[in-house]
Amino acid sequence: MDVKTVHLAVYETLADWEYGHAVAHINNPRFQRRPGAYRVRTVAGTAAPITTLGGLRVTPDLTVDDLDPADSAMLIMPGAGEWQRGNAVFARAARSFLSAGVPVAAICGATYALAREGLLNDRDHTSNALSSLTKTRAYTGTDRYRDEPAVRDRGLVTAGATGSLEFAREIFAELELYTPEALDAWYGFQRTGDPKLYFRMAKASAA
Repeated sequence: MDVKTVHLAVYETLADWEYGHAVAHINNPRFQRRPGAYRVRTVAGTAAPITTLGGLRVTPDLTVDDLDPADSAMLIMPGAGEWQRGNAVFARAARSFLSAGVPVAAICGATYALAREGLLNDRDHTSNALSSLTKTRAYTGTDRYRDEPAVRDRGLVTAGATGSLEFAREIFAELELYTPEALDAWYGFQRTGDPKLYFRMAKASAA
């Protein structure tokens, strides 16, 4: 089976909780529609290790200069304090991915970078708050803003800082990681802890 790569952008002050659900379950073949179809690799601005907000040290698998949309199934861009200082290299990478028809998923501060790049103007999207996006001149997408935890539209997934679970759900839907029935059960189980939903997920994946 051809294993596709999902690239996770990493940088200083990376927000550990925002990508956790997504990465853990992409790398866990259990209940997946095509078990083991994806792997996650980290990509950074340089080859130097980065330190997350939680104090974890991450050595990137590759640098953004070596990142090619043709070799990727998706680019995931979590939030971080770095976004307040620009981190424009990943915003440009997101443009190249979307132009090539390869999905991009951005949460929290990473959505600001997409707004500065003009990438939210013609797709439904969300963020931490609409007011945070309107501070950039390139952003003209107020009519496409949705006040929801996460939004998916034509290959772009966006979420606010408190929507990491919904962020993962929309990523999984975009990748078709689970069947629709298994995905609904996964999300319900993660939100409520109802064991019946866990077994429903297992049954849906077996079918």
